[in-house]
Amino acid sequence: MGLKKLKQKKWFKILTNMYVLVLSVFVVWMIFFDANSLLIHLELKKEIKKLEKTQDFLKKEIEKDKKIIKKLSDKEELEKFAREEYYLKKKNEEIYLIEYEDSLKQSR
Repeated sequence: MGLKKLKQKKWFKILTNMYVLVLSVFVVWMIFFDANSLLIHLELKKEIKKLEKTQDFLKKEIEKDKKIIKKLSDKEELEKFAREEYYLKKKNEEIYLIEYEDSLKQSR
């Protein structure tokens, strides 16, 4: 197949058209090399999805914390929480911690 026959092919004429060449270079530039390339957009989309998941998780945590704060606004609930979590006591009380054998961490 000589160069003359190759130049006469329809697909070769289309590919060597100046507009097609410029468009091809433009598309390659926009996909790979530009500051706003397609690859950067895909990375940013992944990061946005990750941040949205984190945002949803944190919103749920905020709701839990609001419920706890509302619950602890009651004096009796606050006292119960302090006794259970921090082992606080009143002046004339003694605290006994009861640990069951299955709740202890034993190394074997």
